[in-house]
Amino acid sequence: MAKAEAARRPVFSRMYAKVFGPGLAKAGVGAHRSRTLAGLAGTVVEIGAGHGPNFRYYPAEVTRVVAIEPEPGLRAAAARVAESAPVPVDVLDAVASELPFGEGEFDAAVATLTLCSVRDPHAALAEIYRVLRPGGELRFFEHVRADTPGMRRAQRAVDATIWPLLCGGCHTGRDTEWAIRRAGFEITELDRFMFPESKVPTPASSHMLGVAVRPA
Repeated sequence: MAKAEAARRPVFSRMYAKVFGPGLAKAGVGAHRSRTLAGLAGTVVEIGAGHGPNFRYYPAEVTRVVAIEPEPGLRAAAARVAESAPVPVDVLDAVASELPFGEGEFDAAVATLTLCSVRDPHAALAEIYRVLRPGGELRFFEHVRADTPGMRRAQRAVDATIWPLLCGGCHTGRDTEWAIRRAGFEITELDRFMFPESKVPTPASSHMLGVAVRPA
């Protein structure tokens, strides 16, 4: 679900932390979060941290996480979760399209269930590219454009109507793989799957998880 640039959406903030978050956890999202973060080391910037569900999965080799979250309610919740995280986590108020960091400042970036909701994904990915060092990794876990024409039509329909309003600016049908490549990244690992697994998929069921590298 979306969260990255819901700058002033208190209703969505409460729903995400109390409804969407627990629902995803029950469906097994923790395994995907863990897989996304496995093997990270050094300094990391997390884009759209929400209420901090990723923090528990960072490996000990990570020396510092700077987590940005523009929505005040989610940011406050993330700051509380950061206090018990296994690695140092600083939670900041910032948006993905205007990261307050220097060029090449981080070893890795993390975007989980976030790029669907940023207002300008191309600007966000350009900023992520900028703040990563050459050879740095972008780890991503996102719901994305479906593979089948029928579901793509369904995604276009919901994205043009009520879905973004209900889900903090989320768009179900973004071609995030293409956007990552367009930003200059080289995708080195990519897994596509349906989540949550169900007999009847929804417009938000198509996901991808992987690694992209800023070329050295």
